[in-house]
Amino acid sequence: MLSAHEFATLILVRDSADHIAEREELDTLLERQLVAMEKLAGGAVRPRVTQDGDSLLRSLARIH
Repeated sequence: MLSAHEFATLILVRDSADHIAEREELDTLLERQLVAMEKLAGGAVRPRVTQDGDSLLRSLARIH
């Protein structure tokens, strides 16, 4: 089960990955393969929501 902070971080990654700072919640999301690190041109790296992460977010949206 994810904490409220981890859910919030997953939503932040989905909505504004370019603006997310290093957060310790990212480690948990990476371990659970809900987020992956994407290498951009120029060598920059940013988080992105994986298919599993997107599926989880869509499931939560249906509940509310």
